[in-house]
Amino acid sequence: MKKTLYILMLCLATVTFMSCEDETTQDLSVVTHYVTLELNGDALTLVPLGSNYTDEGVVAMEGTEDVSSNVEVANPVNENQVGIYTVTYTVINKDGFPSSITRTVAVYDPTVTADIAGTYIVDGSRTSGGNIESYSGFSVSLTQAAPGIYWISDYLGGYYDQGRGYGASYALAGYMKLNADNTIEALTGYVKGWGDSYSSVNGGIYDPVTGNVSFEVDYAGMLFNVALTK
Repeated sequence: MKKTLYILMLCLATVTFMSCEDETTQDLSVVTHYVTLELNGDALTLVPLGSNYTDEGVVAMEGTEDVSSNVEVANPVNENQVGIYTVTYTVINKDGFPSSITRTVAVYDPTVTADIAGTYIVDGSRTSGGNIESYSGFSVSLTQAAPGIYWISDYLGGYYDQGRGYGASYALAGYMKLNADNTIEALTGYVKGWGDSYSSVNGGIYDPVTGNVSFEVDYAGMLFNVALTK
């Protein structure tokens, strides 16, 4: 009798569980189609300072359905301010799952004609707690993204990336701009490994006679003086 009762209770529990499972999943799609997004135009768009930026948009497909009209655009571009801007396109599919894609827009000053792109050798120092540590011989590259705007591989001159052997994730990489008077300003910078950035970049200068670049970086309570020589 006890054995029969136990079997009946086990069967009832199994039926109840299966019923609950059916109830919680019956309204969900078996297959969800994430929206695929494709940029119209280039992933990097160059805009001369003071001109109008017209966004070319994206094509968004959810399976075989064109849902481009559902895309929301976050566009921070200021055509009157030199800089690097990220335009973000986001859309949510029928099951509530988001997809996104980005475009980089570089607003540049066409009056800046000097080109400082290249690979440089570092002569730098780090000041921390009153102690000064010199370092040299590491390499830093500047890559032109637009006239007067450059991607720098490491504002810190390779101190952690190469000197400490931490690798590229610990380089403070980002964008900088060269002005018509040969001064240099930081636009963006980020250390992926630590998830932080500089407090400030000051005294940036390009010497057209020697081709050298130098600047001072305030980072994590330390001061890095970096001189770059080709």
